[in-house]
Amino acid sequence: MNKPLIITCALTGAETTREKQPNLPVTPKEQAQAAEEAVRAGASVIHLHVREDDGSPTQRPERFEESIRAIRARVPEAIIQISTGGAVGESIENRARPLALKPEMASLNLGTMNFGEEIFYNHPRDIVGLASKMHQFGVTPELEIYEAGMLENAFRLAKQGILREPLHFQFVLGVPGGMSGHPANLVHLVGLLKEGAKGEFTWGVAGVGRFQLPVAVQALVMGGHIRVGFEDNIFYKKGEIAQSNAQLVERISRISNELGREVATPAVARKILKLS
Repeated sequence: MNKPLIITCALTGAETTREKQPNLPVTPKEQAQAAEEAVRAGASVIHLHVREDDGSPTQRPERFEESIRAIRARVPEAIIQISTGGAVGESIENRARPLALKPEMASLNLGTMNFGEEIFYNHPRDIVGLASKMHQFGVTPELEIYEAGMLENAFRLAKQGILREPLHFQFVLGVPGGMSGHPANLVHLVGLLKEGAKGEFTWGVAGVGRFQLPVAVQALVMGGHIRVGFEDNIFYKKGEIAQSNAQLVERISRISNELGREVATPAVARKILKLS
């Protein structure tokens, strides 16, 4: 538990709306301000979805470029991790296009699943294609794991050389259709990871909705890293809308410090994740 904690902040997502979370950052300027506040509160990684001005999700590279430029102008030290998941239903071609911007990191989803009332489609050939493009552009993938079968898939792809070490896994728990944030689920996944991963790896967890804080605290004491933010959860506590992404980051930073675990700076996070 003594290794520094990497906090990722998922600022916006593709599903959260202003109607439900009035403080949601949508424009590049708003995202840049939210990113700066989050980094000052303890985040090292900014997980980035982008929106058009009307709030609709988009995978346009030009929009990603606008947001990335705006964020780097305010917090050049931040690690920017773009989403290749996009909104549910987005074509794989559009999901892949922003990789040409060569961000330091990008999300890579490891399987198809029910996602609430929709289907999040990730064909095996598309997973391989995205992994290959990430390697081509020098982008480090964050392997998004919603259930145990996706973790087993990651092991197979690593054995085939499609995924290259060191590997960084993100357990996303609490999406209806995937594994919940029950404590036993995270223990199970981490156990499988330690048994099945043959090389160097790191792991983190993102709890969705009411699971965000419980799984974050569990990961904190288990030695994992943590993602918080409006993409996954809009509340600070039950019935109380969070004021900002930074408020959610600050709480994890405070708890981590109380437990004696240092919060990683972006520079330290780069060393832990072995980003070039």
